[in-house]
Amino acid sequence: MTSPSSRPSTLGALRASGHVQRSVKDEIRQNLLTALRDGTDPWPGIVGFDETVVPQLERALLAGHDVVLLGERGQGKTRLLRTLPLLLDEWTPVIAGSELGEHPYEPITPASIRRAAELGDDLPVAWRHRSERYAEKLATPDTSVADLVGDVDPVKVAEGRSLGDPETIHFGLVPRSHRGIVAVNELPDLAERIQVSLLNVMEERDIQVRGYTIRLPLDVLLVASANPEDYTNRGRIITPLKDRFGAEIRTHYPMELDDEIAVIRQEAELQSRVPGFLLEILARFTRLLRESTSVDQRSGVSARFAVAGAETVAASAVRRGAVLGEDDPVARPVDLGTVVEVLRGKVEFESGEEGREFEVLDHLLRRATAETARARLAGIDLAPLVAAVEQGDPVVTGERITAKVLLDELPELPVLDDIADRLGASDPGTRASAIEFALEGLYLARRISKDTGDDGAAVYS
Repeated sequence: MTSPSSRPSTLGALRASGHVQRSVKDEIRQNLLTALRDGTDPWPGIVGFDETVVPQLERALLAGHDVVLLGERGQGKTRLLRTLPLLLDEWTPVIAGSELGEHPYEPITPASIRRAAELGDDLPVAWRHRSERYAEKLATPDTSVADLVGDVDPVKVAEGRSLGDPETIHFGLVPRSHRGIVAVNELPDLAERIQVSLLNVMEERDIQVRGYTIRLPLDVLLVASANPEDYTNRGRIITPLKDRFGAEIRTHYPMELDDEIAVIRQEAELQSRVPGFLLEILARFTRLLRESTSVDQRSGVSARFAVAGAETVAASAVRRGAVLGEDDPVARPVDLGTVVEVLRGKVEFESGEEGREFEVLDHLLRRATAETARARLAGIDLAPLVAAVEQGDPVVTGERITAKVLLDELPELPVLDDIADRLGASDPGTRASAIEFALEGLYLARRISKDTGDDGAAVYS
């Protein structure tokens, strides 16, 4: 992010270059319009919001509004906010060494105004990258007015300045984000007195510190995220602050199964290969949890649950590979059981379900597996596989069975090739995973039986 050396380095050179000053909201408006006209995606990495949240957010930004995103946990609110800096100019001029990064055409602090008057066209200019113009604050109980707005700096007072002197102020996060974007996550978690301190910043664009009003024409876009339950007059947000936001936009979990799977693929860091049908099971499992009356839907089931589930399944395959000596481990349906064991704490249940958490999760995981098997294997006649299992030796699988051992147990049947072709299984690891998936689907359809031993082995017969 080194600033190009060809850019003007003084105020005089900047004026001569024809540079035009724009406010933050004007920058965002013009760059967003350019992206829309050119057909480029201004929201890379955002999945499932194309027809709902994104158009609303774009209208709010074009209108120049401060924005709050309302949604349950894990709906991508923070991810969406962090894409906003991409709509800023890549480089912008600032007064070199200025505390608030003021534009050379418009100094606002006493120190910068004095320097501009003394140096004139020789005022030094630096260039700031757009990534440095985004500040994010997580609202926590220990957040203070000084953190967001500022406070009197006792060191500057000790140097001889009076309390009323604006140069005694140590500026907080919002003033330091002058000519940038400030994002506050979980806004209602700020104490009411802290929320009050933002009122003037949002409306009059000045700040008040220790009873002194300092007129600073701050140029900031304030964006925030909040839970809808807290963002009400009866919640933890004060009405005057709620009124200051020009746009309140509701987010949501992915509406389509394909979007749910796309989020998992995008966000999960997998340590081994996880076939697509296992990711689909995890996506369906997450969606069933969001519909379950046993789960506290006010808390929601985060998209991070499915992502963590995929990473857990991949890790289970890696562990099996290390123990059994598999060089290229592939996740199999047997690894899905680890999701229930490891991630139970990521789901909040209704009070009446105490003690039934494992039962609820296991039931919904079975449903997700059965639905995926019906969708993925529809049209394949699995009767020859059923007959082979009934007439031959039982098929044993589990976390202590390698893919090679599992495949060696199976007879040569054309239907196994059909299953592998349908599921894109082209090597022993993925083929074993695909056939185990088919066996589990037959068990859940009650066409074959399954016994699980204490050692985790599953016997289909």
